[in-house]
Amino acid sequence: MSSRRSTAAVGLVLAVLVAGCADPGADRVSLAGAPQPPASPPPSASPSLTVVSPPPSPMATSGPARHPVPAATSLTEPIATGAPLAATGAPRFFVSARVPLTRFPDGSKSAVRTPVPPAVHDAGTGAFIANVPLPPGVRSSWHLVAAARDNRTFAVAGWTGPERPELRFFLVRLGADGRPGRPVPVTQTDPDDLTLVHDLALSADGTRLAYATPLIGGGAKISVLDVATGRRLDRRLTHPLVQGLSWAPDGRSLAYVQGGRAIAVLDLTRPDTDPAASRAIGTATPGLPVESLAHTPDGSALIYASGHTVERVPLTGGPARVLARPELPPGASLGLRFSVDGTGEHLLYAHDWRAYRIALADGAVTSVPITAGERPGEGESPRAAW
Repeated sequence: MSSRRSTAAVGLVLAVLVAGCADPGADRVSLAGAPQPPASPPPSASPSLTVVSPPPSPMATSGPARHPVPAATSLTEPIATGAPLAATGAPRFFVSARVPLTRFPDGSKSAVRTPVPPAVHDAGTGAFIANVPLPPGVRSSWHLVAAARDNRTFAVAGWTGPERPELRFFLVRLGADGRPGRPVPVTQTDPDDLTLVHDLALSADGTRLAYATPLIGGGAKISVLDVATGRRLDRRLTHPLVQGLSWAPDGRSLAYVQGGRAIAVLDLTRPDTDPAASRAIGTATPGLPVESLAHTPDGSALIYASGHTVERVPLTGGPARVLARPELPPGASLGLRFSVDGTGEHLLYAHDWRAYRIALADGAVTSVPITAGERPGEGESPRAAW
């Protein structure tokens, strides 16, 4: 399935979920039990980032941005300044996550949803290692996954099912053989409306989880969540589409993308009312969306993809440098959603059930098939992180 068709299908999935929430009595979505089979084993092109202040972001609709629940303020220290989880060399594993399979039986207007779990794969071959167990109350994987620098600690989003559909977060740690341990739910102390989350990022020390959600009436918020206590702090932004979240290695700031173009940094040490809390880094070339960001290990620069061109820009300003220009197959989306490993040397993205690995030192690209333990090749191609 092409990425453009995949995007449309995910939109349909979200519409079904919202419809189910709006009318709990309407039996429009049913859940099919999934079977449990046994486990099987540098270019010369010019950079495309213009280092200027981005234009003001338009609001989605008129009127003030609002949210079904009040902004959370229970987390007084959003920074994550613990000792970073150390990188373990070249990545050995990656975790994939996808949305539940959706089908409409002949003549039916009701969607049948089949749960699918996240999975661990061998980074060199794409081979399936094990399914990631789900915590109580979570029925299926969702296509949001983030990794810490150690290639062992992952944050995953899960879907609760059609009865009361929402997204929940949990952590999982891999053993030396890649086998996942028991999931650790991240239980929030403040209520939130988690039916749509644009992005997810785990801090370098593994103590904070950041996620971005849109607000009713326009705008969005970035939420920082303490994974141990469940306390949260929300920061409001004017643009409704915020993605590409990336924690600075020192845990004191978050980089993000507004509207697919404007790259900025949110200083978590400053209060929300401080105009200097958010600082523009640059604006990508029109027509070439930016979906992902990653800090370099020393925190001095950001790695991003403008369209399919992977580039690096200093956080202090200056020209961007092209790192790679991978050639994607027909049907690929305009943007590139990726994960960079803890060494800062390897970039991973997934397309059409293949995992693509870019060596950022020379731009070389290799790919391997992604195999799954349950319903391989069915539904949306998964997203992946290492």
